[in-house]
Amino acid sequence: MQRRSLIAGAALLGATATALPAFGQTSAKPLIEVWKSPTCGCCKDWIKHMESNGFAVKTHEVSDAAKTELRNKLGLADQYGSCHTALVGGYVVEGHVPASDVRRLLKERPRGVGIAVPGMPVGSPGMDGPEYGGRKDPFQVVLVQRNGNSAVYQSFP
Repeated sequence: MQRRSLIAGAALLGATATALPAFGQTSAKPLIEVWKSPTCGCCKDWIKHMESNGFAVKTHEVSDAAKTELRNKLGLADQYGSCHTALVGGYVVEGHVPASDVRRLLKERPRGVGIAVPGMPVGSPGMDGPEYGGRKDPFQVVLVQRNGNSAVYQSFP
């Protein structure tokens, strides 16, 4: 009788373990909200990059003026601007930031407004399509502080 209870208990525990995620883990993909212009192709390519790297993406089609207004409201100076602005986990993600750096940001949770790849460097995610002929310009991901200063978060030579 005791053996039968142990086997039944182990079976129940095994079924529960496969039905539920491990403690501290979540089965949901991190949600990243993106504000972009409706016609921007490189933004669409960056969104595909994020989705293929495990992010759920909610897109907002807005004007360039609305993106600038959003950046200002979020405390991100214009000098860090790019073609799209995103929010994830309470952080701003500006421009063509690699998904690996967004994951690092969410894991480390540093103090700051967020991370950015200013401009639109060729070779960064979303700016790496066949139309660029394999060209890869060096770029940096910067961590932007609330006072407007920044520090290099990751370099891509």
